[in-house]
Amino acid sequence: MDWFISLPNGHVTSFPQLTKLFRAQYIANRAPPSVSHDLFDVRQYQGESLKEFLHRFGAQVVRWNLKDERMMVHAFRKGIVSGPFSESLIRNQPKTFAEIRRRAVAHIAAEE
Repeated sequence: MDWFISLPNGHVTSFPQLTKLFRAQYIANRAPPSVSHDLFDVRQYQGESLKEFLHRFGAQVVRWNLKDERMMVHAFRKGIVSGPFSESLIRNQPKTFAEIRRRAVAHIAAEE
């Protein structure tokens, strides 16, 4: 609002011009678009359950519309906290994220 009020009277003569000025003023506040390698920044929090992490990681895969299965598998394995499930992923390496999801659901069910 302060920015809008600070514009000189008569400076804006059309809505398209106002739109252009507004975008120029606030473009820096826009979050940069996500790229596929950002998936490697998704890490399991200390105390976060496998179920919660799987859901959060999967939501990012859907949000970014990722298709590279090898990258998703690798990013998931890098992001998960060390434990029985992560060790099972090392022993028997999954080929797809769907396989990780299936194995994680079975692991979660066994724990519960």
